[in-house]
Amino acid sequence: MDILLSIIAFLLGLLGIVGCIVPVIPGALLSYMGVLCAFFTSYSQLGSGTLWVWALVCILVTLADYFLPAWMTKRFGGTRSGAIGATIGVFVGFFLFPPFGVILGPFMGAVLGELLHDKSDAGKAVVVGFGSFLAFIFGTGLKLVASVGIFVHIVADTWPAIRTWFTTLFA
Repeated sequence: MDILLSIIAFLLGLLGIVGCIVPVIPGALLSYMGVLCAFFTSYSQLGSGTLWVWALVCILVTLADYFLPAWMTKRFGGTRSGAIGATIGVFVGFFLFPPFGVILGPFMGAVLGELLHDKSDAGKAVVVGFGSFLAFIFGTGLKLVASVGIFVHIVADTWPAIRTWFTTLFA
């Protein structure tokens, strides 16, 4: 059972990293589930304090990723229409123009949202789109740092057992 939990932890850690970039996959949550799987192995050296710290980090980066686009859109002078457009742009870009749509979608969505709100100020719409793009990049970066950190903990905790299992399996 320990080997299965270790493999699941490793796979969830990798899927969590992928989920930081793909908007429909909850990256930080999957990474945290991976560290939980590693924790429940009999040979785990992870402490409960580590789990609490990673839980707090995952909650904070998820909240930041949720609130950051609207906040940055407002900071760059945008309206609610721009924030909604940026959110829709992430999903439309992901499904219609992968992989670049995930990056360009928030920008284009915010610009279109602002233009729908006020057609007379295209310059402002572009500035708001840039703010939305920065929020997406920053939020993705935060999630990526957290998920990679969790993955490093998973690998460090499970590697000795996985290495032993592989050597006995193929020896």
